[in-house]
Amino acid sequence: MNYTLNSIPERATKPRERGFTMAMDKGLSIREVEDFLEVAGDYVDIVKLGWATSFVTPNLKKKLEVYRAAGIPTYFGGTLFEAFIVRNQFDDYRRVLDQYEMTFAEVSDGSLEMAHDEKCEYIAKLSEQVTVLSEVGSKDAEKIIPPYMWIKLMKAELEAGAWKVIGEAREGGNVGLFRSTGEVRSGLVEEILTQIPFEKILWEAPQKAQQVWFIKLLGANVNLGNIAPSEVIPLETIRLGLRGDTFSHFLDMEKPC
Repeated sequence: MNYTLNSIPERATKPRERGFTMAMDKGLSIREVEDFLEVAGDYVDIVKLGWATSFVTPNLKKKLEVYRAAGIPTYFGGTLFEAFIVRNQFDDYRRVLDQYEMTFAEVSDGSLEMAHDEKCEYIAKLSEQVTVLSEVGSKDAEKIIPPYMWIKLMKAELEAGAWKVIGEAREGGNVGLFRSTGEVRSGLVEEILTQIPFEKILWEAPQKAQQVWFIKLLGANVNLGNIAPSEVIPLETIRLGLRGDTFSHFLDMEKPC
């Protein structure tokens, strides 16, 4: 940090298991990646190349090398995995992971119908090759999954070999964990947390109000994802109680009861 302030929440340090920030790259150029990492690289733990943008991104290998040189792993969005699966190209997907030297992969079923046992088999197979993040929740705003089912799915996917489970929200933050307005389905989140350790969950929370809600609930070291590159520094200030939204939250925690 550039100077000293007292009563700042303690942040986990890299390589983090909690307090994880996943940034979403939706098509940054190599120059934009370099600029992004120059400013925010210390606060980013992993980068997702959103949905299937890697399929059409020029100079993909060079771009991935920039992230790799900065010590920041990347992975292809779950929709790309689903695009291979729906075309019966799982082995091709595995070869693509090797071709681009990916060490992480996302397994999801938000855009296609897949038996959960089959999804867990994909998780198990891929976990022999890479570190797997598995996404729970649907991209269909009309499909409401009850809390007990979120818990059941998350437990099964962790047991199958997922390193962390992702709570679906899309890049807009208006499905899955959230209502169409962006409001957190708080009862759902709180019930999930009765069964799943918070450090095992990466909550997609692209909107500032959503980030604030999770930080107030779980503290500075909650795992948050789908963060826009331009919002990584602002998010870090929210984590540290240095933005109006959480300014008093951590100071109040310092006060004696």
